[in-house]
Amino acid sequence: MALFVSGGTVFTVLLISRLLESSMLNAEVKEGEILPPTIQRLMKGYNKYLRPFFDNGPVTVGMSLDIASIDTISEINMDYTATIFLRQRWTDERLVFEGNKSLSLDGRLVELLWVPDTFIVDSKKSFLHDITVENRLIRIFPNGTVLYALRITTTVACNMDLTKYPMDKQTCTLQLESWGYNINDVMFYWTRGNESVSGLDSLQLAQYTVEDHYTSVSEAIYETGHYPKLVFHFELKRSILYFILETYVPSSLLVVLSWVSFWISLSSVPARICIGVTTVLTMTTLMMGARTSLPNANCFIKAIDVYLGICFSFIFGALIEYAVAHFCTLTHSDAHMLMYGHHMHDFDDEMNGILTTISTHNRAKRRKEPAATPSSAPASTELAVRPSSPSGSEPKPEASPPEPTNWCLTVLATLRKILRSINCCHVENPHHIDNYSRVTFPLSFVMVNLLYWTYYLYF
Repeated sequence: MALFVSGGTVFTVLLISRLLESSMLNAEVKEGEILPPTIQRLMKGYNKYLRPFFDNGPVTVGMSLDIASIDTISEINMDYTATIFLRQRWTDERLVFEGNKSLSLDGRLVELLWVPDTFIVDSKKSFLHDITVENRLIRIFPNGTVLYALRITTTVACNMDLTKYPMDKQTCTLQLESWGYNINDVMFYWTRGNESVSGLDSLQLAQYTVEDHYTSVSEAIYETGHYPKLVFHFELKRSILYFILETYVPSSLLVVLSWVSFWISLSSVPARICIGVTTVLTMTTLMMGARTSLPNANCFIKAIDVYLGICFSFIFGALIEYAVAHFCTLTHSDAHMLMYGHHMHDFDDEMNGILTTISTHNRAKRRKEPAATPSSAPASTELAVRPSSPSGSEPKPEASPPEPTNWCLTVLATLRKILRSINCCHVENPHHIDNYSRVTFPLSFVMVNLLYWTYYLYF
């Protein structure tokens, strides 16, 4: 019984193997029936795992690009997304056939041929279009030249310098290298030099214009060896008109709006405070909105950040100007009252001094009168002395001593004027601060704008 079961198992295994062999033979026959006779002859003895000229030096691969579109350019991620047509051309001596016409094959037959292992160096994400079928092209020429074309959409990294944003120019690259074959096995070259890349002249980008592009050939050096490398450089210049309308004009108008407070009376505290605070908050919102589309890197102080900072400083300065002018108004009124009190006190002291002098003079006169009446000699002497006066006028009975009080008041008044000229809070008329601000603020803003635009546009 056991022998019967084991014999049945062996028979089942043999039957299944015979069926698999017959199905594989049928598949090969069907595949051979699909291929035309010319391709069958070419594929006979062809090994796709060996490169052309395996024992006779490197195979040269010529490349060309057609830029179909550049979809997005992201400053946050520092990359760009492009759809390209990559065309590669090389010669395989094993595919030489007689005739004068090329053979265009189905893209799915590329699995039967050797193709270069080209890859995009800085690619973050790429995919091959496969609607309705994989977008591949295979064309074989009678001399053995193979044309292989692909349609690829790739997201490539691009290092950007945003210090002059939005008046910047960015140079991005598209680098093509061989993954496994070094320069001893494969050599890359551009088929037509700088003319190998086409399609940029007809591109319509949202914020950029393509100013220049060129190609170069180099080598990539890694630990595993030297590999062929092709580089396509293209320069993008940002269109500034959008940013002028979106950021520069609104921020400048906010600065002008803050100057309206200079023509409002200092006594209108709510109106001037409302204008100052509103413009400061609006400018802060505008600055936050301008930074949302940019990387939050501390190393980048962008041109637009500098301009927004300038505008914010002028708006904040207008608010501080009103605070200073209003404070000077308050101190000016207190100083007026204090000065009036000082003058009244000085006037009282002066009047008291005059009254004291007059009373002292009267007392001295009363004391001298009794002694002068008994004798007449002093009277005659007095009469004799009077004519000897050079002016012929009656001399004063007694010279009044200099009053130190008036001199001290003069010195104090001079010091007060000096301190008032030095201290900005003690101005003669606080309303003059607004008058000066109406001129200095616009002139300063115009000068700063001239320096800003000259530096970032021409340096």
